[in-house]
Amino acid sequence: MTKKDFAYHLKNIQHYYGNTKVLDIDDLKIETGSITGLIGPNGSGKSTLLKLLAFARKPTRGRIFYKGHLELPFSSTVRSKITLLTQKPYLLKRTVFENITYGLKIRKDKNNLENRVKKALLNVGLDYQNFAQRKWHELSGGEAQRVAMAARLILKPEVLLLDEPIASVDTESARLIRQASLKARDNWGTTLVIASHDLQWLYSISDRQLSIFKGNIFSTGMENIITGPFVKPDVKPDDKPLVKKLDDGQIITLKAPAPKTCTAIIRKKNISIALKKQPGNGMDNQLSGHIVSMLLEKKSGHIMTTISIHDLCFILTLPPDQVSRLDLYPGKKVILGFYSNDVEWI
Repeated sequence: MTKKDFAYHLKNIQHYYGNTKVLDIDDLKIETGSITGLIGPNGSGKSTLLKLLAFARKPTRGRIFYKGHLELPFSSTVRSKITLLTQKPYLLKRTVFENITYGLKIRKDKNNLENRVKKALLNVGLDYQNFAQRKWHELSGGEAQRVAMAARLILKPEVLLLDEPIASVDTESARLIRQASLKARDNWGTTLVIASHDLQWLYSISDRQLSIFKGNIFSTGMENIITGPFVKPDVKPDDKPLVKKLDDGQIITLKAPAPKTCTAIIRKKNISIALKKQPGNGMDNQLSGHIVSMLLEKKSGHIMTTISIHDLCFILTLPPDQVSRLDLYPGKKVILGFYSNDVEWI
């Protein structure tokens, strides 16, 4: 694959706010024309990453290449090709028409504006006659977000970055924004990077999912996070595993962490699922839980399965034949197993 097949290549990226590191990415590539889903809790670094990809901010350390070329914030090369839609729409204190055409006028592209605005509004389900001359303050939250989306779509961007675009809008606006973002990829080959808590949407449309936690990226998608408090058994030797006690009486055993670490990661690939405990197999964690949800992954055809173990949720990606063989379905009780030595710490 040549450099031109990648919209982005991030190398040795670290970003800080003051003394706090919020992103730490050794190497990340995003293919041109792909849909990448960003998954992670609030404060994990998703918004910061999108700002870096939009070249709206320079990383504290590291380099970002766009289509094989090193680029810097607000470069004339990329500012007309990449656009970011945030959760809260920022509209100019002008009419809908003026908001949507603002980017075109900056480019000195004033040809056939009325028809182009009609198409942009149609893409997000708004009627030109009813909305073009409305003021910014006459719009509902969902309408404002759709106008902000139209203002980006009219530019026919090479890259569309979406930061929780449907988190604060009504159901119909959310549907139309989802639909419009996919049309951009289908019609113009736009590369999409979408941060959202709507996992069902992301897993159904994205070619790849990236999970972010404490600024660390897991290119395998969502991984399993276990936070403290952890208890260290009061016995010798000092490197005895830690344990996490759940309120239902179950205990999770974890290998002793490296210094100054406080969060455990259990990767999906290291977790097994069964219908009953397997005594004598040497696996020091066998936990009882039940299936909460099952979502189809678009690209792999596998089933992303969420399992609740008391107040913890674990994610597994299961092949369809295993789901069928074990007759798995939401609500079914299962046993999750993993070795304490497979724990990673961040």
